[in-house]
Amino acid sequence: MESVRVNEFGQIAREETIDTKRKNAIKGAVFSEFIDMFDIYLPVIILAPVQSFFLPAHVSTAHQAILESLVFITTLLGRPLGALLFGRIADRVGRRAASILSVSGFGVATFLIALIPGYESIGIASYWILVILRFIDGIFLGGGYTGALPLAIEYSKKEQRGLVGGLILAGFPAAYVAINLIAMIMFALFPVGGPQSAYAQWGWRIPFMIGALMAALLALYYVHKVAESEVWVGKSAGKPQATSTSRLVSGPALRNLVQVLLMMTGFWLTQNIVGLFLPTGVLLKTLHLTALQMTTTLMLSYTVLCFSYVGAGMLGQRIGRRTMLSLVGALSATLGAFLLYLLIGATGVALPVVVLIVCGIAITVSSAWAVIVTYINERFATGVRATGFGVGYSLSVILPSFYAFYMNWLGSAMPLRYAPVALLCIGGAIACVGALIGPETKDVDL
Repeated sequence: MESVRVNEFGQIAREETIDTKRKNAIKGAVFSEFIDMFDIYLPVIILAPVQSFFLPAHVSTAHQAILESLVFITTLLGRPLGALLFGRIADRVGRRAASILSVSGFGVATFLIALIPGYESIGIASYWILVILRFIDGIFLGGGYTGALPLAIEYSKKEQRGLVGGLILAGFPAAYVAINLIAMIMFALFPVGGPQSAYAQWGWRIPFMIGALMAALLALYYVHKVAESEVWVGKSAGKPQATSTSRLVSGPALRNLVQVLLMMTGFWLTQNIVGLFLPTGVLLKTLHLTALQMTTTLMLSYTVLCFSYVGAGMLGQRIGRRTMLSLVGALSATLGAFLLYLLIGATGVALPVVVLIVCGIAITVSSAWAVIVTYINERFATGVRATGFGVGYSLSVILPSFYAFYMNWLGSAMPLRYAPVALLCIGGAIACVGALIGPETKDVDL
């Protein structure tokens, strides 16, 4: 009896330790997603009013638009490279090490951006330093997905992986709301003017400093609170051949990757229509909302999205990941497209109605992302999971990034204003087909 009590006590103590590790890993992934998205949206929201600080005054409007977009595009281009680089680190060295390195890297890059002098001080070098640092930032941001998220999913209980995926992705809309609130405070404290205004000179630097500080705190959290994935330790530690990248481009892993890339191309296309085109292309240019009305509409829709992500993750756990993803793809191509069609024609409609339609589009089209993190991690074996997840998640963003060109092509065969509706149908159909050709994963053992 005595030895049984000792064994039971030892077992209980071990379970408590695993439970603590699980909670810390999940918290780390949620914070990582929040800080990653915060960093990605920094130039889009914070630098938008002061791009002239980095550029000469004589640049034409058309060239300025191209140069401004390059700041964001270079970040996207860096992500697939970072996913491949840090995915290999996460699979060979460990998820925790990859998380610490990636978070530290984009924290330093963000801090350095906050120190960049303007065009009046160092000329056009100011702009190119910004672009280069954002590209480096993108590499580390792409790496952030490959460590923290697989680590959290591997620690999660099988029956809770859907909820965990939803909680992690809720960090994305939460970050959007947070950075908009910070931007509104900065704009109120430091009114935006020309290159000599207080905001242009140093007001914009404060949010970048906040982003760098959050990254530093997250790195310290992983150092002191998060343990290495026991799944990875048990199956891959000390086995370099099991984590070779060549496994990802051959056999079952390659088939899995192709299916994930197809599905994700569809979901990135639908997400770009809703997340990037809808705010300026529809709310500002078509409906002529003021900047305040647009910001309010988007913040309300992203707040609703925080809760819908958690609900969608739980629903995906119940009905199955494959079913949920194919359903969202089909709904995006039908209901989501119909709501976007209504929104484009909603000129003169009261703002509350516009808000309701935008919230409906966001929930219909974007809810898949609550399931995507869990699903892609379940699609790959432990030895290539981080690399497969990172590459499948990030590489697929490239083709959908040219959505503006696709809309112009569609505009030659239909009214240009409704081209995004057609593109949303196409993206939803691709995502649905991509999900259907893959297996169900909710009962997979990691």
